[in-house]
Amino acid sequence: MRRGLFFCKVLEQIFRVIRVQGTKRAIKTPGHERSLTQIKFNADGDLLFSCSKDSVINVWYSHNGERLGTYDGHNGTVWTVDSDPSTELMVSGSADNAMKLWQVSTGKCLYTWEFPTAVKRVAFNEEGTQIVCITEQRMGYQCAIRVFKINRDEPTKQSKEPLHMFNPIGSKATVCAFTPTPHVIITGHESGKVALFNVKSGEEIENNERAHSDVITDLQLSKDRTYCVTSSKDKSARIHDTKNLMVIKTFTTETPLNSAAIAPNKPYILLGVFEEEVGRVKGHFGPINTIAVHPHGSMYASGGEDGFVRVHHYDDSYFKAKPYGDVEIID
Repeated sequence: MRRGLFFCKVLEQIFRVIRVQGTKRAIKTPGHERSLTQIKFNADGDLLFSCSKDSVINVWYSHNGERLGTYDGHNGTVWTVDSDPSTELMVSGSADNAMKLWQVSTGKCLYTWEFPTAVKRVAFNEEGTQIVCITEQRMGYQCAIRVFKINRDEPTKQSKEPLHMFNPIGSKATVCAFTPTPHVIITGHESGKVALFNVKSGEEIENNERAHSDVITDLQLSKDRTYCVTSSKDKSARIHDTKNLMVIKTFTTETPLNSAAIAPNKPYILLGVFEEEVGRVKGHFGPINTIAVHPHGSMYASGGEDGFVRVHHYDDSYFKAKPYGDVEIID
C-alpha cells in the first residue's frame, strides 16, 4: 500500500501536535539581521535554506549549523525560497518584485524574472521542471499565479513569459504548491479558503471556502504530496487531502499560527505560533515565523522574528516512542 494512502486511513486517529521543546540539542545560527520569513530543507536534508527581511538568503549545513554560503542580489525582503529535487537550482521571491533562479553550488544568479508586484510564494514541482509563484495584489494589480517551465539544459536562458498565468477567483492567494495530479496546484487564501486550480485553464476545480476563518499563513505538503497541512491566523492547523480537499484533521491552539509542518514517519505536526508558544523553543525572542522538518524526520528547524535559525535534533526517546499504538509508519 502506498504510504500516502496508508496515512490517510489512520490520520484521524493518530495525528498529534508535537510541542517544539523535546529536543536533545539546538544549534543557533546568527546569520540574519532581521526576522526570518521562510526556511526550507533540500530534498536530501543536508542543506537548509533561509530567507529574511534583510534581503539575504543563506544556506546552512543542517547537521552542524555551519553557514555554507550566501545568495546576494535581492533589494527587498525575501519572502520565499525553494530548491529543486537535485539541489542544483534554487528559486526565491522578493518584495523587490523579482523572482530569481540560483545555482546552489556557486551562489550565482542564473536568471531574474521581474513583475509589477512582490513575489510572496515560490515552489518547484516534483520533477524540478516547473516553478509556480504568487505575486501580490497591490497598486491596481490583481493577485496572479504564474507557472514557468525551467530550461535545465541552459539555466541562464529562461523564458520571460510564463507557461501559464491566471488570477485566482475571489480572495487573493497567499500560499501554493503542486499536487500529484498533473497541471493542478493547491492554494491557500487570505479569506481562509483552500482551493485546487487547473493551471492550464485557470479554472478553480475544487474549493473549501471554510477551510479556515482567517488568513492562511503556511501550506506544507507530505512527502508524497497526497495530503498537506495548513496554518492560519484563526488559531488552527488542518490536514487536507490534496485530491479532494477533505479536511482529515483539525488542530486548535490558543494563539494565531504562522507556520505548520508535517513530521515524516511519525504521526506529528509541528506548529509555529505568534506569541506565547514560542517560549517552548528556548532561545527565540519573539514569534516563530517559519518551521521546516528534515525530509528524513531526524530534526526540524525554526526561524524567528529575532533573526535566528535554530536547528533542533530529536533525542532518542522521540524515535522510540509509539504514540500511535501498534501502527507502524512505513516510509
